[in-house]
This record gives sequence, structure tokens and C-alpha cells, in this order.
Amino acid sequence: MGQSPTTTINAKTWTDCCASGKANSPEPLCSIVGLSKSFGAYPVLIDVSFSLFPGEILGLIGPNGAGKSTLLECMTGLLAVESGSLRWQGRELPLNERRSFLWYQPDDALPFARRRVRSILSFFQRMHGRHESDFKALSRGLELAPVLTKPLYALSKGYRRRVLLALALLSRQPLLLLDEPFDGFDLKQSLAVMDLLRQWRRDRTMLLSIHQLSEAEKICDRFLLLDQGRLLGIGTLKQLADQVGLAAGAGLEEVFLALT
Repeated sequence: MGQSPTTTINAKTWTDCCASGKANSPEPLCSIVGLSKSFGAYPVLIDVSFSLFPGEILGLIGPNGAGKSTLLECMTGLLAVESGSLRWQGRELPLNERRSFLWYQPDDALPFARRRVRSILSFFQRMHGRHESDFKALSRGLELAPVLTKPLYALSKGYRRRVLLALALLSRQPLLLLDEPFDGFDLKQSLAVMDLLRQWRRDRTMLLSIHQLSEAEKICDRFLLLDQGRLLGIGTLKQLADQVGLAAGAGLEEVFLALT
């Protein structure tokens, strides 16, 4: 895909880069510039701009109706926009190339619904050139053994979600856009999935749309706060707390309420 090597960062690395000056800041992997989208006369996204950096997990945070899913669909090109562009390592990325760089996992997809789970995962593993060991590791990590012989449509919501996550992680695209990846999981399951995502981000950047703030705090390096289609702020939790004058240790919920 013509990519140059990228450097993985995390929240501490990102904060250190910001503190040490522009010269040491990481270069963006992907940038959204001036994105606006309306449905008829109703604006859904208003001049949204932000960047993602190599190896980070960026949380897309906002209440239902904030425009989170619309933003992801606009990034992939599934929805046309009134204005805005997507740049990949500084180059504007046309719509017909985005599928090579972005993997979008909506929260209600059900691909090959009547095929058995093992068959679906095996097909994706081969299609993306993954090793069989990746298939086995994901089956173990997501505890898919009880459902491998069942058709996808027959699974519970939680197991469907696990299969969709496995498909996303088997893909080769360097940027994963995951819409509500923890929906349908209890706390213990969510924590296990978070650990798995951290392990699999060795060659990935992730943008996770999450409406549960407590979950977002546990997994994300930085946060993009969206409300009524407007970008309220972006940064680490400390950076956002400083922005609104909250004391160190403030939670994401406090920060979001202060910004709104």
C-alpha cells in the first residue's frame, strides 16, 4: 500500500511529545480537515478537524445523536460530505483508495450471516494473508470455541460482536474504525476485549466510537469529544482537564460536562 514505517505511541508518549515542543511531536498518520455533513437542512457534523497518530487508540466520545457513526461513515466514504478531506501521511486520500487504509466495523453488520463462524473467520484470515496462528489466537482471546460451528445469524449479540472484532483484527488495514466495540459485553468481557485490542495494536491505529465514558477511560490514549456534530476538544484526559480548568485526576465525565 506504499506506506512508510510508523512509530507506535501511547498516552504518555503523546503527552511527552507535546511537552517537549513541536519538533519532537509525532507526524499524523491520518488527518480529517474541515469535515461537514448535513441531512437536508439539519447539520450533523460541523467543520470537524482532527488527526490520528501511529499506534494510538483514539476514543470518539459523545452521547447518542452526537454524530459519531456519521463521522466514521464520512471518513470511509460511505456518506458524501458537503466539505472536508481526509489526508493520509500528508497526502489527500481519494475515496477509491480509502478501503486499502481504513477498516470500518459498524455496530450492526452481519456479513455472511448463514455461514458458520469458523468458515467466515478462515476466509478472512486467508483473504488478508494472516497466519493460522492469528486465527487461533483470536479464537482463544475472544472465547469463540463454543460457536465456531454455528451460523453467525444464530449467535447472541455478545458473540456476534466478538466475531466482528475478530474480522476487524484479521484485516490488514492500518486504521481500524470500530463503532461501539464493547456494546453487548459485561464488565469482565469488556476488560478482556480491551486487553486484546492493546495486544493487537502493534501494527494498528484505532478510532473507537464509545458512548460509555468509563469504558473509554480504560482503553483510550486520547479522546475526541463530539456533541451535536461539533468537536468540543481533543487530547489526553490531562490535556482536556487542563483546558477546562479542572484539577488533576478529573474523570472523563467531569471533563465532558464542563465542555458542554
